[in-house]
Amino acid sequence: RRRQPVREVLFFPSRPSCTEELLAEAAGTGAAARPCPCPLPRGDCSLSRLLRRLLSARRSLEICLFAFSSPQLGRAVQLLHRRGVRVRVVTDAQYMGLQGSQIGLLRHAGIQVRHDQENGYMHHKFAIVDRRMLITGSLNWTTQAIQTNRENVLVVEDAEYVKPFLDEFERIWEEYNPIHYRFF
Repeated sequence: RRRQPVREVLFFPSRPSCTEELLAEAAGTGAAARPCPCPLPRGDCSLSRLLRRLLSARRSLEICLFAFSSPQLGRAVQLLHRRGVRVRVVTDAQYMGLQGSQIGLLRHAGIQVRHDQENGYMHHKFAIVDRRMLITGSLNWTTQAIQTNRENVLVVEDAEYVKPFLDEFERIWEEYNPIHYRFF
């Protein structure tokens, strides 16, 4: 029996929910057997669904984001990298150095990160899982956006939509190659 392709819409703000057990299970630490002591309710929410989609990556994860400060999403990306998933991140130069940004932690973990070096913002907000699943929408990967803002995310497995985003990622990845950076 063929698996149905993913087609999912997520809306934010996400209701508060504990994601520790989900992340511990993904890390394979066995901590999922011990309940998290935090007071947040357990259960499915937009953030946990987004985390599950990201954590489904087996081979590759391309991320193109304007702002990235969510600790939960940052931990998920680092877990994937430690599992051997090839992770590449493109971000906006002005926002990657802000307090709370996950970009420095991702770089420190050995994840490849590139950034713009021009006027205007690198304002995209998308991720591609295993070159087959597109995650895109208005959501910046920030705690503010997840917990407070009216945001949307579309998750779709459809080559017709994935391919243009992959092409855009590869184009930007090459354009932002450090060999092309200009220093004044």
